Amino acid sequence: MAGRTRRWGLGVAAMALCLASGCVGPPEDAEARLAQLEAEDKQMDAALDAVETRLLGNQSKMHLWQELERRHEQVSAIQCRVADSHLMAMAEHYEKQEAKARQLHKRRRMAAVNAAVMTGSR
Repeated sequence: MAGRTRRWGLGVAAMALCLASGCVGPPEDAEARLAQLEAEDKQMDAALDAVETRLLGNQSKMHLWQELERRHEQVSAIQCRVADSHLMAMAEHYEKQEAKARQLHKRRRMAAVNAAVMTGSR
């Protein structure tokens, strides 16, 4: 019995060596499956290239929008400073115009009073 088990083990080992060494030919449809796998590989590469292109495009758009945001912030800050100084200059000009108008009004009143005094009418 021990000899029989040993022969059985040797037979299995020989069969495993035979299969591992390539003595058994490839299946009939191996070339067709290999061609199909290569075609699928090319399709996957094309799909991955398309995804990579889209990702790079989106990444460049993201950088563009970030740059535009940064520039917008700079321009807005400059605009606020300019608007503030312009508003202050407008207020100062308005005050000067009011002072001129008060002075002119005062002169007209004085001229009217002087005219009334000179003509003697009251």
